[in-house]
Amino acid sequence: MIKAVFFDIDGTLVSFKTHQIPDSTKHILHELKEKGIYLCVATGRGKDGLKVLNGIDLDGYITLNGQYCFTKEKEVIYSNTIPAEDIDVLLGELNKKTFPCGFTTEQGKVYNYRDERVEELHRITKNDGQPAGDVSHVRDVPVYQIQAFVNAEEETELLAKMKHCTSARWYPTFCDISPLGGTKVLGMDLFAERCGFFKDETMAFGDGGNDIEMLKHASISVAMGNGTEELKKCASYVTEDVDHDGVADAIRHYADLFQQ
Repeated sequence: MIKAVFFDIDGTLVSFKTHQIPDSTKHILHELKEKGIYLCVATGRGKDGLKVLNGIDLDGYITLNGQYCFTKEKEVIYSNTIPAEDIDVLLGELNKKTFPCGFTTEQGKVYNYRDERVEELHRITKNDGQPAGDVSHVRDVPVYQIQAFVNAEEETELLAKMKHCTSARWYPTFCDISPLGGTKVLGMDLFAERCGFFKDETMAFGDGGNDIEMLKHASISVAMGNGTEELKKCASYVTEDVDHDGVADAIRHYADLFQQ
């Protein structure tokens, strides 16, 4: 029996092509709510990127890859920030070699500068149009996540110096750098404890590298057809892509597990 479902947003609930939630997804989520299923998003987006979910009745929000989790009543149940010493390391690296970084603070995201890689991401997500400018203040404010536009080799080198951080990559041109501790998996467990369901009563949907651990943790895992090959290998079921009713297809495939 499935009592709770966790969804990534970009490439899972929301199409990269239309930047909207397909009607089939909206309808199936409504059906799940009517059955009393707990619905939660687990995303790399911050609070300022959730307008795309307007009209969807959700119970919980695991944002910034697990660094900031809150309920539908806006109660924060977990928050985690990058230590100042690791921010100093990154600022020092930016002084040596400049590359785009988006710093997510309580006031939203700010970039040190923008290039075509950032513009490309915004064209895909419609969520990365924030301004660029002086970021020296990030040393003195809570930073929940950093979007670093580096390749995989540069990511490894950077993380070796930022001792209290981890990273995840869902698009080739950048990685999300987060503090150790908060993860999508931790968010799942916090909501499970709070709301009274168990790990073996959960299902998770995703399409990217930052969804792998979440899918491995859920009892039933669904990889979108547009997902990475690595993700598909760890999924219980590979559904259609987001633009071809993938979420609805998978929910119907497992319809018997939602019978109360």
